[in-house]
Amino acid sequence: MRIVRMLPTVALLACATAKPAAESRSESRAVPGGLSIPVEYRKLANGLKVVLSPDHTAPTACVAVYYGIGFRIEPHDRTGFAHLFEHMMFQGSKNLGKMEFIGLVQRNGGLFNGSTSFDFTNYVEVVPANTLETILWAEADRMKGLAINQDNLVNQQGVVKSEVRVNVLNRPYGGFPWIDMPMRANSNWANAHNFYGELEHLDAATLPDVEKFFNQYYAPNNAVLVVTGDFESAQVGKWVDRYFAGIPQRARPDRPDISEPRQTEEKHATREDKLATKPALAFAYHVPPRGTPEWFAMGLLDQILAEGKDSLLYQALVQRAGVTGEIEATLNGLGSMFDIQGPTLFVVNLIHDADRLPEEIMKLADAEIEKVRSAPVDTATYQRALVKMRSDLYANVEQFSGLGRAQLLASYALFDDAPEKVNELEAEFRKVTPELLQKTAQEWLRPTNRTVLALQAKGGSQ
Repeated sequence: MRIVRMLPTVALLACATAKPAAESRSESRAVPGGLSIPVEYRKLANGLKVVLSPDHTAPTACVAVYYGIGFRIEPHDRTGFAHLFEHMMFQGSKNLGKMEFIGLVQRNGGLFNGSTSFDFTNYVEVVPANTLETILWAEADRMKGLAINQDNLVNQQGVVKSEVRVNVLNRPYGGFPWIDMPMRANSNWANAHNFYGELEHLDAATLPDVEKFFNQYYAPNNAVLVVTGDFESAQVGKWVDRYFAGIPQRARPDRPDISEPRQTEEKHATREDKLATKPALAFAYHVPPRGTPEWFAMGLLDQILAEGKDSLLYQALVQRAGVTGEIEATLNGLGSMFDIQGPTLFVVNLIHDADRLPEEIMKLADAEIEKVRSAPVDTATYQRALVKMRSDLYANVEQFSGLGRAQLLASYALFDDAPEKVNELEAEFRKVTPELLQKTAQEWLRPTNRTVLALQAKGGSQ
């Protein structure tokens, strides 16, 4: 993200014809002792989901547009296309020329970003609250129509290929394990391909590909607009109607099957890294479906096993055995457990000394994992996991000037049609019992549900 100095606001721009909302509800459904995020949710007649969440603690606002298209469902022969298209969205629209969207945000003293994940692509701006209408207009302008031409496409193909080289191909541990593990642990192509993109696939993208992708997925009926920050909801609602309601909805393709079969045999894989000077190890388990009691239990198991210096794996691998100086773990390699819809993995990874074999490390890890499989955790461990999860959840919500709150709300609107559920998350975690933790661990942390990936260092002296 780019942080720029404050500059004068620009004049407000053109208007669109407003249409009435299709449905609306305003509620926070706060649970005592839990989050109490204001949630005002409605859908426009064109299918656009709109979430407003006022917060008057600072004179800023966050505008976030999330489209229901991510890595999983990009074209088979165009890996990396979803990410390439994210770049194209900054190249101009009907009323804003090349790079003018970026200049508009910066001249208004704001900052911006875009990202592509497994199940969505998002575009966010954090700006002074008095410039909110301008930014809503700009986001609507590029939703209405993108500047699609050969020069922009060729330019961004080069940018994305350079990004792949810098972040993956020419970097030690590049893509490990966030690209490598899904490709080895999953069976369905939607979950198992190189989502950053094969260079030849990026080169093969054509203007008809871009136009088709935009028309299929960048429609209001495949999007969520979230606005958080210092504003009055009635006024912002009028602006949303004015700029977004006139954008026509479009037919969307049928969603492909993204499910994963139940894994019944442990998988092992190796990868050579010519730039790494120390070997690395990652192991991953498929996790329960989103929103189930077992899914919430897996979030707590992550805390118990791998988050923080009190975790079982940190104590065993770092403090006692000294095989590594740090471990990392995630339930979503590109975000949090809350902002992923389809199949995902609980991944633990570490860099270790060359004199420690993967088999030795896995034996140590298995001894700790077996503790949560063989018996319910004790009360102190259970309570500590709840406290850590609560801390992580609040840190997620509060991060970066409203963006964390926007991402949580957008995910629950996009995936569940229920952004108000964010206020129930703490209660759902508290429903998990030590007995459910054990039951979940027995099914989902079994070795036959696991993939082990060893990275072999070929980068010189160790």
